[in-house]
Amino acid sequence: MQPHASPRVEEKPSTDSHSVPSAKAQATAIWDYVTSVRSVRKRDGRVEDFDAQKLKRSIERAFEASSQQKDEQGIERTIASVLGRLAKKFNGIHVPGTDDVREIVAMTLIDQNYSHVCKNFLAKRIDIHHRSDVPVYGKGIRFERFFTRPSVHPYDAITWERRDAQITNSKGEIVFEQKDVELPVSYSQTATNILVSKYFRGRLGTPERETSVKQMVDRVAKTIAQFGRLGGYFLEETDAETFEAELTDILVNQRAAFNSPVWFNVGVNPQPQCSACFINSVRDDMRSILNLSVTEGMLFKFGSGAGSNLSRLRSSKEKLGGSSGHSSGPVSFMKGLDAFAGVIRSGGKTRRAAKMVILDVEHPDVTRFIWCKAKEEKKAHALIDAGYDGSIDGEAYGSIFYQNANNSVRVTDEFMKAVEEDADFWTKYVLTGEPCERFKARELMRQIAQAAWECGDPGIQYDTTINDWHTCANSDRIYASNPCSEYMFLDDTACNLSSVNLMKCRRPDGIFDVDAYKHICKTMITAQEIVVDFSSYPTPAIEQNSWDYRTLGLGYANLGALLMSRGLAYDGDEGRNLAAALTAILSGVAYEQSAKIAEKLGPFRWYQRNEDAMLRVIRKHRDAANRIDPRGVPSDILQEAHVSWDRALEEGERSGYRNAQISVLAPTGTIGFLMDCQTTGIEPPIALVSYKWLVGGGMLKLVNETVPEALHALGYRENEIRDILAFIDERDTIEGAPHLKTEHLPVFDCAFKAAQGTRSIAPMGHLKMMGAVQPFLSGAISKTVNMPNNATVDEVMDTYIEGWKMGLKAIAIYRDGCKRAQPLTTSKEESKSEKTPAPVAVTQPIASVPVATISSAPIDGTEPFQARRRRLPDERKAVTHKFRIGVHEGFITVGLYNDGTPGEIFITMSKEGSTLSGLLDSFATSVSIGLQYGVPLKKLVNNFAHVRYEPSGFTNNPNIRMAKSITDYIFRWLALKFLPSEDRQALGLKVDDELIPASDNGGAVLEEPSEEEKQASLLDLQKSQENGTDKMTSMFDNQSDAPLCDTCGSIMVRNAACYKCLNCGNTSGCS
Repeated sequence: MQPHASPRVEEKPSTDSHSVPSAKAQATAIWDYVTSVRSVRKRDGRVEDFDAQKLKRSIERAFEASSQQKDEQGIERTIASVLGRLAKKFNGIHVPGTDDVREIVAMTLIDQNYSHVCKNFLAKRIDIHHRSDVPVYGKGIRFERFFTRPSVHPYDAITWERRDAQITNSKGEIVFEQKDVELPVSYSQTATNILVSKYFRGRLGTPERETSVKQMVDRVAKTIAQFGRLGGYFLEETDAETFEAELTDILVNQRAAFNSPVWFNVGVNPQPQCSACFINSVRDDMRSILNLSVTEGMLFKFGSGAGSNLSRLRSSKEKLGGSSGHSSGPVSFMKGLDAFAGVIRSGGKTRRAAKMVILDVEHPDVTRFIWCKAKEEKKAHALIDAGYDGSIDGEAYGSIFYQNANNSVRVTDEFMKAVEEDADFWTKYVLTGEPCERFKARELMRQIAQAAWECGDPGIQYDTTINDWHTCANSDRIYASNPCSEYMFLDDTACNLSSVNLMKCRRPDGIFDVDAYKHICKTMITAQEIVVDFSSYPTPAIEQNSWDYRTLGLGYANLGALLMSRGLAYDGDEGRNLAAALTAILSGVAYEQSAKIAEKLGPFRWYQRNEDAMLRVIRKHRDAANRIDPRGVPSDILQEAHVSWDRALEEGERSGYRNAQISVLAPTGTIGFLMDCQTTGIEPPIALVSYKWLVGGGMLKLVNETVPEALHALGYRENEIRDILAFIDERDTIEGAPHLKTEHLPVFDCAFKAAQGTRSIAPMGHLKMMGAVQPFLSGAISKTVNMPNNATVDEVMDTYIEGWKMGLKAIAIYRDGCKRAQPLTTSKEESKSEKTPAPVAVTQPIASVPVATISSAPIDGTEPFQARRRRLPDERKAVTHKFRIGVHEGFITVGLYNDGTPGEIFITMSKEGSTLSGLLDSFATSVSIGLQYGVPLKKLVNNFAHVRYEPSGFTNNPNIRMAKSITDYIFRWLALKFLPSEDRQALGLKVDDELIPASDNGGAVLEEPSEEEKQASLLDLQKSQENGTDKMTSMFDNQSDAPLCDTCGSIMVRNAACYKCLNCGNTSGCS
């Protein structure tokens, strides 16, 4: 589009009869006048004349505030472009609002590389919006004390100490250290390491660096309280002081926490970015698509995540306007957007950006969208097989598209009913809405399930359900979500999150304190509401909508720990009932508080337009609360779940609501560590055993404190509890523990199967818990349904269908091992000429070689023993096995006796120098001599398996997925090939005879516990020389393709739709 040359200025008609304008000039002048912007609508509804000179002065002031030399040509160019855009968009018919003008000015400044000027232009609006520079009292709300007393500061009620914060990587190298920091004694060392490394502000080693939790909490609590004073939120100064004290107590005692951007930015920047979740819009034009990449890039830069629905973009089956060519379609544009997400590291760190891409099921390109990631995944597999680096940031995955976003298909009830009935379903052209292509709905759903089975994407979002619970349906539909799918609202909106620590809502006797829970919810939702007006936002549209709708996301963490501590199974009706009641209280109390604030300060801007829709949704929440099954729910909790929604509805009918949304369930990855939570978000425990960092360094293995609480709740005696805990401490599992009743096993089921156990929470158990709490949330739930590697496509499909029937808003599944990403720990070496191993004749396959059981009886050392060498025949059978550890390839050749037992080994490595080759030759010779002199193979395996040195990493062997070293791989492979089942079990090597048949020699080809995922027995842990970070995931079966933490190098753990690091608290998501 060609912008108008300059602002229009009316001129007097010429009196010169010879200067009559031509017909073309007259037509152009008339057209310019008709399409020009002559009026503007103010926020209060008044219409005023549009003043181009006033706009010019505003832009000039923004240039001056940027400390940039006045650029007259740039200013004139900007104004001309703004006028042209306004003329095209409003066409002389509609009157633009002041916010429309601001948005177009901001877009134009960004397009012309004046982003710094744009920031100052928008900041001017923020200053106007806040109005007051002094506290405002008289209209706000009252605040009562609960945790604090007027005469005692919250800090004075806490015992403090000084300690060092230090994070090491998997090799023991220090990646972060700050000495002599002040913290409450009750904080764990893990919480210390994470809050100091993540949330202390100021450059390390400078006087500005924070050195105490007091400074960090004061920075946030005092700033928000001051924002509340300026915004008129408190009736009197005493209410402000009470709020500040209560918020301080809640934060410092780990009762609740804000999302990370609040800790990063509040008290640091005058207009801090406080939101972690954003939803962006995109229109079907090139400028909008390119602007989306700019918006997302800036969000990624500052550590936030973003989601968008690309269904407005015309499909590849539709023509471009004014030409015979076809559009490239949204899947093609996803390549560019994905590439930016891949190169812009979140928050300037090394973690990947968090991004969500959504496409409606009726879009003509839906099948391309469904398969785009799965097809690229196959390319990555081929590259890995060809020898390319298979790590998440390596050459294989770095060479393919669509790897930097979560993909979800948006489905309607119409489609899901067609799936049930195996009926036809038509996609529709974007531009005309006419039918495009016919599918069998069930077959299309199977394609979604098949692609998700192969690579974990796409997930599903249930559009009809989402919009049936939409509080602002009269403004627009909900089209998209944030990357983790818990925040779902209008396009171009943001949400700031906070989470309550449920385990901190208990009295000393373990009884859940409903009043404390309610007070925390009220305080946190008030604090979140306060920061809305005082925050900065990445675009004018998001800024305006955030002020207009004021969406918030209150949630909780530690649900799994709370249920276990009460002796309730996560996958049980009573546990689900209690979770439903607690979620109902959370949202009901928050909406009640929102209505009370609205009574004093007014409801959100567009409440009147959406009053009927919002009250309808509030009644749906109330009706759901009245249907909660009382089994397992204490009477006071159940009563509050009912009456909180009665009060929320009553207050809202009288005063409206200050916030269009109030609650979500976020992953709470890093802030969960900040609060010392045992479980995050809605998730169950990962394992019954954990490793705690010690203040002086090192780690201590502990049985989770909720386990003895659960045993007490279930009625076990003290001596029985001691025996059970000792068993868990030794075996890392409760299965088989003495005194434990079989019917109590489900109480102790965890998200992952114990390394020496067989039980874990089934996928349907996760789904049912989501279904129990969803009716009480404004938004949705960030949670991935983890499925075992042997799950089928039909099971994935059934999970998606069941989620729809349960009334969920979104589901993502992840099948263990569906990706080939390999978190390598070796450094790449220069390419060397590959050696070819010496050819070895193998006359018949190993399965047909007769095998004898190898004795593992110990040699009696009390009597003289004369070792005798058992030589191999000159002509013997042999087996050669090719392996790869990371990018290093090698071959093992095993020479066999006539009875099939091993008598010698040869090791040949490709791409290695003479030194390593010589060492391996010598090592193989010594092992061969040991075998020939009768050293039991079991003894060799026990001594050499799990030895760690470089190279280490993932392997190409599906039965030994990760090797700590070459010798670790060799001896575990020998054990799997030649040791009988009972010897492998004695060595702590996992056996699963149902999955993999045993070979003729009694040794099965088995899925062996890998380094961080499936480490072996307690004996292996005690004997290993590894750094403590490896122990954190040793007691459970972590997902085989979980990535390495890009901060400390430890294996991460799946956490909702993201990953979290148990060592340093890093997360791969946006919260």
